[in-house]
Amino acid sequence: MANTHASYSATKTTPRPPMNGHQSSEGTSIARTKILLLGLRRSGKTSIKQVLFNDLAPKQTFYLEPTMRIEKHTLDTVIPLEIWDCPGNITVETLGAPLSQFSSLIFVIDIRDLYQQPISKLVDFITAAYHEKPDLNLEVFVHKAEKLQEDDKIENFRQIDGRITDRLLDQSPNYQEMPINFHLTSVYDHSLHEAFSRVLHKLIESLPYLEDLLNVFCANSQSPKAFLFDTTSRLYVATDASPVDSATHNLCCDYLHMLNSFGPLYKSTATNSRRLQSPSQSALTPPPTTASSSSSSVHHSLPTSPSSSHSLSPTSGATPARAKELFYPSASTTLSPSTSGTTLTYHLITRQLALLALIPTAVYETRRGLVEYNVVFFREGVQEICDVERETRGGQ
Repeated sequence: MANTHASYSATKTTPRPPMNGHQSSEGTSIARTKILLLGLRRSGKTSIKQVLFNDLAPKQTFYLEPTMRIEKHTLDTVIPLEIWDCPGNITVETLGAPLSQFSSLIFVIDIRDLYQQPISKLVDFITAAYHEKPDLNLEVFVHKAEKLQEDDKIENFRQIDGRITDRLLDQSPNYQEMPINFHLTSVYDHSLHEAFSRVLHKLIESLPYLEDLLNVFCANSQSPKAFLFDTTSRLYVATDASPVDSATHNLCCDYLHMLNSFGPLYKSTATNSRRLQSPSQSALTPPPTTASSSSSSVHHSLPTSPSSSHSLSPTSGATPARAKELFYPSASTTLSPSTSGTTLTYHLITRQLALLALIPTAVYETRRGLVEYNVVFFREGVQEICDVERETRGGQ
């Protein structure tokens, strides 16, 4: 991707109450959707968690220590999540919690591993889940795919799929009633983000409504593709009805990663202290923190477009203590000649979520006001969904 033109801007509005998944100022906790992360020792479980949620460089995963006890990681996005990273010797009996508490089970298998031991452990959990929670989402990550050539990679993937199916059939034909989803993953490309995103989609009950909002935005903005991303993990929580192609998904992931890296380097130079408040001051820091109602400079000598500002009316549920101005940063860049005439846009939607969309450059330059207008209404819709989710789970 070659940045021939990039811009940063921001809109401001009165914030809504804290998103679902966050504790209130009184410290009240809410119900979280739990994901169980299993696998043998050195299969890559902790590497997956660290790369996705702690922004660890893939090359640094080699130095991670083996997991010795259950580690719980929380993530606040459209729904509040709790990921249990379990040691390799964990069993159904030593888990310390019934499988009925979990919504998804992710089992990680090293693609180069001797398959007998991991498959036996996976089958034990599947048989237990059949009796405790038959509707448990079962996901198998065939991991470390970068270690093999393409042909060997596909062959090993098929062998693992076939052996698991055969083992379950040998145990009982009834176990085949539980669907198992297989994903080929690696921390060195975006296959891990795409696979975990698909796991997340099955846990979001409001997904159809988010997809409808994205479809309306794409139709009104002439956008061929749009994603709603979690800014911290770079997982896309929803997308429009058009098919997802890897190239577009990878492009959006890379752009979001760039904004995550460089956004904190910029800040508003406005003299008014209230204008300095931005979503970066929250517990999770979304990119970028550059916010100004006038033109702002990007790194090097890239030209910028004037920012546009829209004001939203305060919500009836917002208390005076929460009625502080928040900025919603935005950014855009034109793409390389291979996709000439297309602009990739970024708009912060909530503290944790951002809208990334491909828009024809001609439309973006001549009708940017309409695009920003559509973003405002999209933001309101997403925040309404998040508010309902938060209230349902007992948040303040």
